[in-house]
Amino acid sequence: MSSQLSTNIVIENVVQSKMRGRVIYQGSVSSQVAVNFSYSKLFNDPSGKGYQRPINKKRCKDFADYLSHGEDSLYTPILLNAAGNWEFHCYDRQRPSYGRLVCRKKATLMDGQHRLGGIKEYIEETDSTLNVPFLAFHFLDEDEEIKLFDVINTKAKGIGTSLSRYLNRNNDNFSWVATNLILKPESPFFSKGTLIGRRTKEKHITLQNLYQIVSLLTKKSELAKLPKEKILNITMFYFNLIKELFPEEWDDYKNYRLTHITCLNALAMVGNELINKNFLAKSQQPDSVKIADKLLNLGEIDWSVNGGLQFIKGVTGTKLLATDIKNCIM
Repeated sequence: MSSQLSTNIVIENVVQSKMRGRVIYQGSVSSQVAVNFSYSKLFNDPSGKGYQRPINKKRCKDFADYLSHGEDSLYTPILLNAAGNWEFHCYDRQRPSYGRLVCRKKATLMDGQHRLGGIKEYIEETDSTLNVPFLAFHFLDEDEEIKLFDVINTKAKGIGTSLSRYLNRNNDNFSWVATNLILKPESPFFSKGTLIGRRTKEKHITLQNLYQIVSLLTKKSELAKLPKEKILNITMFYFNLIKELFPEEWDDYKNYRLTHITCLNALAMVGNELINKNFLAKSQQPDSVKIADKLLNLGEIDWSVNGGLQFIKGVTGTKLLATDIKNCIM
């Protein structure tokens, strides 16, 4: 969504102050202005600096319903980053912290997108006007903005671990690997993974699930010390082998348990030992021939949903299945 405004917006009766050395503005605007003077940076923004999940229409409707309760329907200020595009002008030099804001571009909305979505729905349905309070930082750079969003939404009930992993992908190797297992077309998880933790019938493996899989595949081994690019390639190599050896079981989530999380975790645990035993130190690559030969024996396991694995679940089930797999292939 564009940050451009068709015309400048002027906000009166604004208080300027500081928070931890950062200039902030506090005030309120009419609901008609509020739904137009900011925009959300979605997690898949081309800049690579997005962080918001797509808006949830049900949550917006729930908030609109809440507003219909009348005067008791209180709500907190929305949180904005003006990114240096808003100018403050005091009314009186004797009171330099009180004045007007001139908004030359939209601010980014860091917290409150479902409140604003609900407000928009409410005012359209009722043809009414609400007063919407805001707190805006004069300037945060993109990394500071993401960090604050992450803190707000992980310390409180918020964005969930998958989106948090995605936001930290450039600071944490396993988060980076897990993210690329979803984004790269050559990855076996490309059509099965979801970045933001929202599962569907087609995309049932979350970013957090893949983070755990990478952790299990490299746990307490030399693999964990490799560059993130090598860890990514090894993970794709291992699970692509399984996908190629058992394409029907891999693609059919409904009738087979091969790509159910418990089974993927068990395969990762086994892969940890299998890859480490067949790792070529000189080339820093796994021995693909030996590993493929071992994995052929996975065919001895009945992966169907109605077979012996139907009651396997949780950490205990993962460990039991990993033991069974080792007995088959080692």
